[in-house]
Amino acid sequence: MSIDKVREYFRTFGIDDQILEFDVSSATVELAAQAVGCEPALICKSLSFKIDERTILILAAGDAKVDNKKYKTCFGSKAKMLSPDEVIERIGHAVGGVCPFAVNEGVEIYLDVSIKRFEYVYPAAGSSNSAIKLSLSELEKYSNYSKWVDVCKIPV
Repeated sequence: MSIDKVREYFRTFGIDDQILEFDVSSATVELAAQAVGCEPALICKSLSFKIDERTILILAAGDAKVDNKKYKTCFGSKAKMLSPDEVIERIGHAVGGVCPFAVNEGVEIYLDVSIKRFEYVYPAAGSSNSAIKLSLSELEKYSNYSKWVDVCKIPV
């Protein structure tokens, strides 16, 4: 199970006990915000894309939306989201629990600047009923991100 992979991954850092598991679904931003008890923007959603054989995972604020022009400028390609089957195959987690932890080899992880306005965020932890509260520096450390990008827009 994917959450077990994430738990094992976090065990190497001694923080596996910080994973939050809920009795309800946290598979969408809205459901995760209800489960955690926070505003939706604090949910760190994982957006999965492909560029030919490359697999791109972008972590963004829960209220952010991909800006196609910014995405194309950054990655040199039109944004093409992965299908649910491709997400499992390419990333190693199912939709609803996708996170940047314990992913398949070769996944390129990027952090969108939309989350920089927060002290901490709640990314999923490998299942559709889990999350973990991380500061931005912890998210950087544990996600093995490639770099910060600016590919999203946030509502005004």
